Amino acid sequence: MGDAGGQRMEGEAGWNGGPERKKVALMREYVEREDPAAKDVDDLTLRRFLRARDLDISKGSSLFLKYLKWRKTQVPRGFISEAEVQHELSQEKLFSQGFDKTGHPIGVIFGGRHDYSKRNIEEFRRVVVYGLDKLCTRMPVGKEKFVFIGDLEGWCYANSDIRAYLAALEIMQNYYPERLKKVFMIHVPSMFMKAWKIIYPFIDDNTKQKIVFVDDKNLKAALLEDIEESQIPDIYGGKLPLVPVQNT
Repeated sequence: MGDAGGQRMEGEAGWNGGPERKKVALMREYVEREDPAAKDVDDLTLRRFLRARDLDISKGSSLFLKYLKWRKTQVPRGFISEAEVQHELSQEKLFSQGFDKTGHPIGVIFGGRHDYSKRNIEEFRRVVVYGLDKLCTRMPVGKEKFVFIGDLEGWCYANSDIRAYLAALEIMQNYYPERLKKVFMIHVPSMFMKAWKIIYPFIDDNTKQKIVFVDDKNLKAALLEDIEESQIPDIYGGKLPLVPVQNT
């Protein structure tokens, strides 16, 4: 779950001065009393949960303790194995490759390959964790965030799965706070916007600001603003082949 508790590391954007460090120290004292497992978590992890609650120690601690409890029950061995998500991986909808210009790993999701009629919601939850953990392990030292390209080419009502979308959103917002840097939504069909209207109210304001819808005609130019051509997937005009997430 992170480096040993209390270790000082410089992460994304540095520390916002002494007051933030002090709040993290106070938060650590509280959460370690509530759950000794918190001692195994580094300061940057605590800081992400604290920042996710606008530096409110009480709210940040509550969110973090909820995360520890969730991790113990949902990921008891500390990781999700390929065997636990075989059906989801067989759909070839999740890839991980390359980095943006500032060193954040990139994940690519193909929403049109999601098999709603055959999905098991618990396995879907597991594959979300599996994919997010894979991205986190690819982060260079000093980086805490990742980037997603959400490709909806071919998406139709047969792929629409509001329950799964909300489950993924809950996991991302509650258990991987302050991890998302940006999402490029590409090849978005007009019919998807009906599902989007249902999902949108459940997205927190901070996350909403990180989601960018890209017109097909501006696709490569939009990606180039954040990603070098050598790191853009070749299917979008770049030079890097896509790699299935299980192979990263």
